[in-house]
Amino acid sequence: MRIEVVVVKECPNEELAVGRLRQALEVAGLDEADVVTRVVTDQAEAERIGFTGSPTILINGEDPFAEAGRTWGMACRLYRTPEGLDGAPSISQLQQALTTASHYS
Repeated sequence: MRIEVVVVKECPNEELAVGRLRQALEVAGLDEADVVTRVVTDQAEAERIGFTGSPTILINGEDPFAEAGRTWGMACRLYRTPEGLDGAPSISQLQQALTTASHYS
């Protein structure tokens, strides 16, 4: 399984996203999976890779939290969680996305 956290430089939610992702991996029994952080440096790159905000979590190259109609760009991203809007998906949302992806890899 390939997991990538894509961020803009000095993203205020990078640590939150990576921390929750690592916890979700552990709960899902996938704690040995590699997590790579990638920094998007400009608008052209954001458009080229379909980046819709920082942090974006890609599992096997797919964004399991993609929302239709989001524009590409160098911006912060908020996630709809059971607790309300947040700077990263909840641990349970991440665990569900990881479990789903592991069944298709």
